[in-house]
Amino acid sequence: MMSAKRILLASHNTRGARAAERFALKHAARGAVIDHLLVVPDFWKGMMGDDWLNNASTRKIYGDYVESELEKEIQRHVTRLSRECERKALRYRLTVVLGKPTQAVLEQDSHNRYELVVIGAPRPRGEPGLRSRIYADKLAAGLRAPLVIAPRPA
Repeated sequence: MMSAKRILLASHNTRGARAAERFALKHAARGAVIDHLLVVPDFWKGMMGDDWLNNASTRKIYGDYVESELEKEIQRHVTRLSRECERKALRYRLTVVLGKPTQAVLEQDSHNRYELVVIGAPRPRGEPGLRSRIYADKLAAGLRAPLVIAPRPA
């Protein structure tokens, strides 16, 4: 596969997403731009555990805690990936959105001219973690750039 100068990388730090990162880094031309799209799935909006949060102040404290933990996790991920891009002389740009992963990738692609869109393979059943519910068939039909689904590590 030839090297790409503009890559959209949808990654959220799972094993499959890290495989997508490695693929994008390997296939990026020297000096390429990697636009890292990190989608916080919109189901996080409803993670308030209202069954045990019985007043507004407790809900606010818990909501702030969840948001803080997500921010820390995102910051660690972004720091790691941006350093990898810097080490390979690639330009790194981050976009973080709250929403549905498939729709977010299509939206990002519609506003840019990418040569390649890279995502990770779905998490297999039985492996811990949340499933992002990205729909490759909808992406393949709606993207302007070629879609690569990076294979999962063995």
